[in-house]
Amino acid sequence: MKDSANLMTTPQKTFNIAVIAGDGIGQEVIPAGIDVLRHAVRHESSTFTFTEFPWGCDFYRRTGTMMSADALDQLQHFDAIYLGAVGDPAVPDHVSVWELILPIRQRFDQYVNLRPMRLLPGVPGPLAGRGPADIDMICVRENSEGEYSGVGGRMHAGTPHEIAEQTGIFTRRGVDRIARYAFELAARRPTRRLASATKSNAMQHTMVLWDEAVDAMAKQYPDVAMRKYHVDALVARMVTHPGTLDVIVASNLFGDILTDLGAAISGSLGVAPGANINPERVHPSMFEPIHGSAPDIAGRGIANPVGAIWAGAMMLEHLGFIDAHDRMVRAIERVVGGDGPRTPDLGGTATTKDVAASIADALD
Repeated sequence: MKDSANLMTTPQKTFNIAVIAGDGIGQEVIPAGIDVLRHAVRHESSTFTFTEFPWGCDFYRRTGTMMSADALDQLQHFDAIYLGAVGDPAVPDHVSVWELILPIRQRFDQYVNLRPMRLLPGVPGPLAGRGPADIDMICVRENSEGEYSGVGGRMHAGTPHEIAEQTGIFTRRGVDRIARYAFELAARRPTRRLASATKSNAMQHTMVLWDEAVDAMAKQYPDVAMRKYHVDALVARMVTHPGTLDVIVASNLFGDILTDLGAAISGSLGVAPGANINPERVHPSMFEPIHGSAPDIAGRGIANPVGAIWAGAMMLEHLGFIDAHDRMVRAIERVVGGDGPRTPDLGGTATTKDVAASIADALD
């Protein structure tokens, strides 16, 4: 009699991905990213489903809201969220951001915003004499509180006495957990270096708390060399001595600005990925390219899909598909580092679909 265990098949796990392509070029790079993702996991035993939601500025113009009223309840049941871009000239930016992106980040406690900043082989960078070995950083940005907490208001609108207040909220718990994540990451990287962005010389409450929490956390990681930089000095160092930086931990606002600079010195905003992570996995995490909706080129089919594809690779890594992530990143490197097609932002004439197809081919 045959062993019945040998007749059993391992049940496949289905990963359900919520897709919000959003606005502008998001509607072009996210389908390209899904094509590459499907190619990367086609031999995996698990299956992936992609459920599209029409939320964004077009939805806002039709309904008066950026998302359905029960959007967050719907998203909670997914394993991850794949976001394209949000924004349209006809909709104020504070509406599109505060009614879609930030509610997702805050409701799902995606307190880690992870943004690699690398100059890929073959990509021309704007810094003279700097190559891929010089620009290889990753920013751990606090993503749930800080300067983007939404606390404040306006009074006496439309009068000469109008007042606006925006309050940054920093909690010891919030700083502790982002600092711990950053130190853990730095401890796994070859250089074991961590730079902390602060401005405690001018912000004597919030940033002093930040410094104290990071300093206390540093004592638990003696093998990680931590250095504190005032954020303006750190901006300069990213340009003048990028090779001295590896992991950067920063508040919500500082991390937002630093990573845009990081994308710029990496050759193009179009290549930069981002991840909004809930490390405890109580809620879904969200993955997106860091570029905006780029209405000036939307609809022309020439947007760079690399950032979206790389963000998709980060999503696979988060879901446990380490090999698929590594193969996707190597495929990106082969295409941009060789004679593969390039979109106009990288000096080429290729289309979004051309680049995505070439990366999918390189997976093989």
